[in-house]
Amino acid sequence: MCTVFTGAAIVFAAGIVQAETGLGNPLNKSFSTIPAFLAGALKVLVIVALPLITLFVVVAGFMFIKARGNPTELTKAKENFVYVIIGALLILGAWLIATLIGGTVSQLVGN
Repeated sequence: MCTVFTGAAIVFAAGIVQAETGLGNPLNKSFSTIPAFLAGALKVLVIVALPLITLFVVVAGFMFIKARGNPTELTKAKENFVYVIIGALLILGAWLIATLIGGTVSQLVGN
């Protein structure tokens, strides 16, 4: 029972603080819905991930060069390259699927 009153007091106090200070939603108005926020978050993830993917592909290339025919080093380089490609496909695939689903939903709703 005490937590209900505490929660109500916090909500009431937050309402007073927002009314007095004029604090609002810190996010951009275009991110006010959950689908728009998820699309924006995935876009940021892709923007950050693309340079990292490029870096790790270059690292995998250097691992191939450094192996110089050593079978164990070549195996490590191949595994690293495969993991980089799988990670890139997962990140870009998630972005692609989210974009396609968002576009389909917006066409169905009519926004």
